[in-house]
Amino acid sequence: MGKLNGKVALITGGSSGIGLATAQRFVAEGAYVFITGRRQTELDKAKTLIGKNVTAVQGDVANLDDLDRVYETIKKEKGVLHIVVASAGITELATPSTATAEHYDKVFNINARGTFFTIQKAVPLMTAGGAIVTVGSVAYKKGIPPMTVYSSTKAAIRYSVKGWAADLIGKGIRVNNFSPGVTDTPMLDSQHGTQEESDAMRAMYIKMTPMGRLGRAEEMAASIFFLASDESSFTTGIDLAADGGLAEF
Repeated sequence: MGKLNGKVALITGGSSGIGLATAQRFVAEGAYVFITGRRQTELDKAKTLIGKNVTAVQGDVANLDDLDRVYETIKKEKGVLHIVVASAGITELATPSTATAEHYDKVFNINARGTFFTIQKAVPLMTAGGAIVTVGSVAYKKGIPPMTVYSSTKAAIRYSVKGWAADLIGKGIRVNNFSPGVTDTPMLDSQHGTQEESDAMRAMYIKMTPMGRLGRAEEMAASIFFLASDESSFTTGIDLAADGGLAEF
């Protein structure tokens, strides 16, 4: 028997990378999952990979109308929501001295604002015993100039979790943040213009990580599963990292 039998979960950004691996893990544990993403083609591929117990809803978390449509779909199909994994996000590189207002607004709107309202709009569908997991990054603990705006959004997410956890504790809903290290996903390649640049960046990240390798999406999904399941029933408001030691020493 799976540890999420009978649970209904929403995973934003569930069409690739950590979100997709999490959706696969949740279904394997008995959950029914709703996944979102901005690209319909990627959502269709993810739905095929997940195989069963999944509904894919195209949408952008930065668009509040899209979020409303996602929750309307969940309400209509299942009527309740037990788990939310706010995984949708983007990584765009720009140093503080070169970042434009457009870059800043785009990254904050998707990562920080999108995550905040993903949670806010989920709460009316959730019941006591529910769990919310935000997906941040250990980058917020580091000073990496090209990732300054991105890291700032992840810091905003981590500290908003403290407020959400305190606000929802009376409703019996736990809220925790998960901070992955550098993980081998398609998002990593999307940050760079050429394969040569991507390979060089991967080599740099591997050298930076004390365990000497990149994380795997399945490893990140395991940590998210822990926070979403009753395995962490006495845990709320925390920041759990899986980063190969990157931010610790």
